[in-house]
Amino acid sequence: MSRIPPGLLNPSSSQRATGSLACNRCLVNTDSISEMLFSCPQAACLKVLFERVKNQAISRNCSRKKGGGIKKRIQECLKQLEAKKQQQVGNITQIEEAAEKLKAHAESSKTWLTGKFTELRLLLDEEEVLAKKFIDKNMQLTLQVYREQIESCGEQIDIMNKLSSRVWRISQEPSPVQLLQEYVATEQQMQQQMSLGELCYPVPLSFEPTKSFFKGLVEAMQSMLQTPLDVRLKENMNCQLSGSSSTKLVSLLKTSPSPERSLFLKYARTPTLEPDTMHSRLRLSADRLTVRCGLLGRLGPTPELRFDKLWQVLGRDCFAAGRHYWEVDVQEAGVGWWVGAAYASLRRCGASAAARLGCNRQSWCLKRYDLEYWAFHDGQRSRLRPRDDPDRLGVFLDYEAGVLAFYDVSGGMSHLHTFRATFQEPLYPALRLWEGAISISRLP
Repeated sequence: MSRIPPGLLNPSSSQRATGSLACNRCLVNTDSISEMLFSCPQAACLKVLFERVKNQAISRNCSRKKGGGIKKRIQECLKQLEAKKQQQVGNITQIEEAAEKLKAHAESSKTWLTGKFTELRLLLDEEEVLAKKFIDKNMQLTLQVYREQIESCGEQIDIMNKLSSRVWRISQEPSPVQLLQEYVATEQQMQQQMSLGELCYPVPLSFEPTKSFFKGLVEAMQSMLQTPLDVRLKENMNCQLSGSSSTKLVSLLKTSPSPERSLFLKYARTPTLEPDTMHSRLRLSADRLTVRCGLLGRLGPTPELRFDKLWQVLGRDCFAAGRHYWEVDVQEAGVGWWVGAAYASLRRCGASAAARLGCNRQSWCLKRYDLEYWAFHDGQRSRLRPRDDPDRLGVFLDYEAGVLAFYDVSGGMSHLHTFRATFQEPLYPALRLWEGAISISRLP
């Protein structure tokens, strides 16, 4: 027998309001739905009963469904929170690694700046020494001229003193005949001395141009440094992006870190090679721009200018003044090459240091052998570390300034090395081979 659910025993407020006491009694005193159907005096009780049963069943189903959905959402939320937490942990790790890299980069940048400012100080110190030497040299040359002028004036005074003594003796001659004879003998000299002497002007020399040059350099640096650093860096970046550059300060300096090739091409030269100087195992092209190693030596007499032991060759053209720039192609030179410049007084006989390119006072060169690069002069060498292996070298000579600089043309004109010297003789392009071939590039 179906029993009435306990929840149906409580009459609703609407039932109380309508006074359905019979229904209330049925609900209280009836044990089953079937009894209520036959004993309830009012049929409305059945409708109320069914509505209550239906509503309670629906409520229980909804609660079960809602409870299952909420648990699922809670699990998804917990899973998402865990994933986001791991993501934030990864962010922290990545940021900490970036911070360590930034610190290392900052330290390396400061170390790099220390080296560059050291180079700048050394360059300025060297410029100071060169400027003072320039003044001393020109002063000594001018003083030598002054000494020569003083000696000339002293010689003229001696001549006049001697003539004055002779004329005075003639004037004391008692014999008129002897007086006349002596006078006639010295008349020409006396006439020469009767005219006013030439005034001797000292050779004018001023160091104002030198002072003006360095004054302009200092003013340009001061003008640049007065601008805040962040503004200068921003302007420099804008110039790099636009492809322009400021030449106000660079024009005052001899070389810049990575100058444009076009700046050097204003002094472009295409020096040819002198066949009489090259070793007998070397072969020269018809245009005298390429020299290569041969299998056998040439027969015949050996010219005095020829290197008899070392595979070297000098240029036919020499430079004794001004600025000059030429390029040397070494991509076919194999594992070893020497590129530089030398005086004609470089020894040609034997293989001693006096004949080797870069091992004496008569020559300067860059050397590559077995992936090592060196700068040589007078037996002193400096290790070079180019970013890449150069295929073509640029050689810039400023004779009066005493600058012989080498650049990696194939590497964006990166600077390789600069020799500084007071050149005493004309300079000739010089090459030495180990194998393969070296060419002088034809420039416009």
